[in-house]
Amino acid sequence: MDLKKKVKYHFLCSICLEVFTDPVTTPCGHNFCESCISKHWDTSVDYKCPICNHMFTPGEVLCDVCTGTKHSKPLEVFCKSDQTCVCLMCSVMEHKSHQLVPLREGCEEKKVELEKIEADLQQMIQKRREKLEEIRESVRIRKDAADRVIAEGVEMFTALIELVQRGLKELMEKMEEQQEAEEREAEGLIKELEEEISELMKRSSEVEQLSHSEDHLHLLQHFYDDDDGGEEGDVQFAVDVTLDPLTAHPNLVLSDDGKQVKHSDVKKKVPDNPERISCYFFVLGKQSFSSGTFYFEVQVEGKTTWVLGVASESINRKRNISVSPQDGYWALRLINRNEYLACEDPRVILHLKCVPEKVGVFVDYEEGVVSFYDVDAAALIYSFTHCCFTHKLHPLFSPCLNDADSNQ
Repeated sequence: MDLKKKVKYHFLCSICLEVFTDPVTTPCGHNFCESCISKHWDTSVDYKCPICNHMFTPGEVLCDVCTGTKHSKPLEVFCKSDQTCVCLMCSVMEHKSHQLVPLREGCEEKKVELEKIEADLQQMIQKRREKLEEIRESVRIRKDAADRVIAEGVEMFTALIELVQRGLKELMEKMEEQQEAEEREAEGLIKELEEEISELMKRSSEVEQLSHSEDHLHLLQHFYDDDDGGEEGDVQFAVDVTLDPLTAHPNLVLSDDGKQVKHSDVKKKVPDNPERISCYFFVLGKQSFSSGTFYFEVQVEGKTTWVLGVASESINRKRNISVSPQDGYWALRLINRNEYLACEDPRVILHLKCVPEKVGVFVDYEEGVVSFYDVDAAALIYSFTHCCFTHKLHPLFSPCLNDADSNQ
């Protein structure tokens, strides 16, 4: 411990950190200003020493540092070895081998030491202030020099930028003129190519539809030829579809033979089993297909609205979703008596030459094709192509709302 710290430890109050004023000592042997320790205890619940936390009773009395000690003797001697004030008895018993001086002499020595320390500190402070001012002046000089360099650099850089900007502007104007000319030429070529592509796509669509129409029309003709005694092998594509009551919406009424369905305003009390469709007025066929080709026909004569097609076994049957291939539906829809839509995303408006009374549905699972036909006119209505089937397919039917019995 250096001298300054020793002096501070023995002659400064640990509460106010100043030289003792009316010093007193606690029974545990620690010294404080009388006013400091009194204020400390006035704001405390317990009587504790601020240094060692020794507990006192309210009746215990503080002793004057200079008049009372643990031997009930005044403090008359200062031990330089331990840097503490002691009574004469302690000096003989406990500090007899230490360097001892009268208390007043010790105080005077400490006062001189404190004054010397204070003078040294003031000298150190002054030197550091002078050094601080030198640093500040150096920083100011360097900043002025840097500001001059920056100003000259900015002036030169500004002139260079102006020169570059003028050259860049001229270059950009020439490039823009050239680009505009090239864009005009490219736009002309693009327009010609787009017109050619549009025409080719139109031809491709017509050829594809014609191909499907001719192929499946030939298949339909075989079906009808079979009714007249045609080849038995062609009948394997036609299936006998029966409606599945376990999948029917509660507002749908099925015939006893499972061949007809209509909408009722009265909702039936039926079990909400996992198979039942509760989001739309739909019912599925009992039959399912996961390979090969199949064909079935549906009578729609007199209907003002309906939905017809196939659905994946994996469709969400309890929540409203889009009726589109993305959600497992490949279907046609009639609305407002004569508006036909293919349920693509977005919807495709169909323009039919005549109103179909019987619709045929043909599915080729491996080829990913679902085609709809006007059976009586032997004409293709629409084909979903390039489909990707990953689950079993079921025939799908919806009579839609009965519309006050006008849609039966």
